[in-house]
Amino acid sequence: MAVSEHASKQYDLDLDSIRSRVLQMGGLVESQIRRAIEALHSGDRVLIEEIIANDHKVNAMEVAIDNDCSQVIVKRQPAANDLRLILAIIKTVTDLERMGDEAQKIARMARSIHERGAGQLPHMLDVRHAAEVALSMLRRALDAFARLDVAAAAEVIRDDAAIDSEFRSMLRQLITYMMEDPRTISTALEIIWIAKAIERIGDHAKNMAEYVIYIVKGTDIRHTDPKKLLD
Repeated sequence: MAVSEHASKQYDLDLDSIRSRVLQMGGLVESQIRRAIEALHSGDRVLIEEIIANDHKVNAMEVAIDNDCSQVIVKRQPAANDLRLILAIIKTVTDLERMGDEAQKIARMARSIHERGAGQLPHMLDVRHAAEVALSMLRRALDAFARLDVAAAAEVIRDDAAIDSEFRSMLRQLITYMMEDPRTISTALEIIWIAKAIERIGDHAKNMAEYVIYIVKGTDIRHTDPKKLLD
């Protein structure tokens, strides 16, 4: 009995450790995104290179957490809630790694724009606002994961429509901007790619929120109308 109790406690510690490291990875990704937007605004070359170089840390965390999840599955053969948790974590770290890729992409675009000496960037206020919405979604998705809060996760999923709408609005405005002054085409196209990266970050945050609902309720709500969540 004592051995079994010890094994059970160690199992709980292993799961808690993995969950904690997911949140740590999320914090790193959030920092990468925020710093990439800052670098786009400032053109700070050192900051840009740091963001690009730090992407390997995000990748390494994904691999390490995936390996630990695989070990838990092999050793513990989790069932029910625990199995859903492990499967959701594997998917979550994939989304976090892809967010990290988007942050690196924004930094690379920032480097290209500032090396070209593009001057004042079009629609930077819109880009910054969209980035804040995406970062808020990421923070709240991580918080929902930490607390296994289904209601908070559902709010994140609903908010994805707002960032999609902002991207479409920016796209229309930037196309008009390019048509009015063809000299701005290169910079405007890069801003469009940055806006798309931000929209993708929102999509990944939404995915993470969906996994929280899967953990708690055992229901796959992908492709479900956000208005019908938790009805």
